Amino acid sequence: MIFTKRLRNGVRQGEITCSIRIWQRPHVIPGKRYRMEEGEVEVDSILPISLSDVTPDLARESGFKGVVDLLNVAKHGPGENVYLVRFHYIPPSTRDSRARTTLRRTPTARSTRRR
Repeated sequence: MIFTKRLRNGVRQGEITCSIRIWQRPHVIPGKRYRMEEGEVEVDSILPISLSDVTPDLARESGFKGVVDLLNVAKHGPGENVYLVRFHYIPPSTRDSRARTTLRRTPTARSTRRR
């Protein structure tokens, strides 16, 4: 899942645990993990809702100042279906960080090939 830059810190800190998405069809699956720059978010649930279900409290819970602020970000494509996505953030583990460092240091076949 992609989050606007101003929301990413709140997601990482666990302050934001839901998102309103306006899509043509669902783009996430409960139980699956989706990468962020650092760590991942795991989708707990996705629920179709109506636009009238988007309250000021729900907008603030999603990290926005209010409904208008949320809709300015969420409504950017041809989608008309509104979804409430609940998730939790999973920080990068030390083991994953070491694996990425090891992969970066491992020469590729192309870089070790003689010319």
